[in-house]
Formats: sequence, C-alpha cells, structure tokens
Amino acid sequence: MSTILIIEDEPRIAGFVAKGLKSAGFASHRTASGVEGAVLAVQGDFDLVVLDIGLPDIDGFEVLERIRGQGVSVPVILLTARSSVADRVAGLESGADDYMPKPFSFEELLARIRLRLRSEAAPAWGDPTHLTHNGLTLDLRTRRASVGDRTVDLSAREFALAETFLRNPGQVLSREQLLSNVWGFDFDPGSNVVDVYVRYLRGKLGRERFETVRGMGYRLV
Repeated sequence: MSTILIIEDEPRIAGFVAKGLKSAGFASHRTASGVEGAVLAVQGDFDLVVLDIGLPDIDGFEVLERIRGQGVSVPVILLTARSSVADRVAGLESGADDYMPKPFSFEELLARIRLRLRSEAAPAWGDPTHLTHNGLTLDLRTRRASVGDRTVDLSAREFALAETFLRNPGQVLSREQLLSNVWGFDFDPGSNVVDVYVRYLRGKLGRERFETVRGMGYRLV
C-alpha cells in the first residue's frame, strides 16, 4: 500500500484528501507545518507528497527546496490557491512533479497521484495503463473504455466512476465513497447523482455488471 504525505494547513481540505485516499486504497499522514512536513518527507518512508504552498510557518516553495536539497526525489504535487503562470513555473522549476490549483476535484488529484506513482514504480508485471475485469477494459492513457471488441464513449465523470469500480472489483462501495472519489471536495451527500451515473454506466457497459446492494451501495460483479 502506498503512503501519501499531506502537508496542508486547512483542516477541511486535508481531511477531504485523506478520506478520499483511504477510500482509494492509500494510507496517508497529515501535517499542517511546513517545517515538520519537510523533515517527514526527508526522513519518512512516503511514496508521494501533496504539498500546499500557503503554509503558516514556511511556504511550500521552501519546503520543496528543503526536500530536494537533501537529494530526496519523492514525487511532489503542489496544491495551492495561487493560479498565476509565474507561480506554476516557479513550483515546477523548484522540483515539483505536478501542480494543482484550488479549488480542485479529488477525481483529478487522484488521477495525478496514480500517474506519478505508476511512473515511479513502473512494475514489470501487468500493464499499469489498463484496468480489465470480466471483458471490460479501461485505457487510463486515452481515457477510453471497451467491452469486448466494442469501444464505448464515456464522459469524464462516467470514466472516473468506472475506474473506481474496476480498482475495487467485487467490493461494495458506498454512495459516500463514490461521491468523494469522483465528485470531490464539494459533493452533496444528499445527492442522487451516483445513482444517475450508475444508471448511465449500466446502459453503456452492461446492466449486469453493476449490482445494487440494498442499503449499502454498489458493487462491480
């Protein structure tokens, strides 16, 4: 299991990211201090760092400088409210691997985390760019789906929902888990959007694939 270090001083955002990572099968550790975060990133056994720029003690650029200055090459994704091109360039030139402006969707953050982890791990077995289960295949590079020999067009949300199911085959996923993973930070827990999109997937990928578990959620059969 990969472990992600979250260096973020806003409790709501840090909690949201940690909760989403847990649902996606990752472990995480949180700190609101840039100084502590830099020490943890250098000394700890983390697979990736999600780093906010606007921290209360030292900013994310200095944290990144301390990490890279110690020769640590752990992937770092910057997370910040700053959206200017100059800030993005500064972050990337300081050694960040990716940059996400706030507000953001957890779906996109998770996709970027997985991409960086795949690039680092590069496993010799299997194909990290495809997910396959029972005749259904998702190509994570082209964002295309196929059922057998038939290509199926999915919207970005439909693809993200299908990806969540394929990463957890046979597991019952609650509506809250699916909302958090796919719709992200500002989801409405009372919304029926999950049911609507599961219906879309059933229509495009096969009704029999997605089982309703009454009172609990849905499962990829």
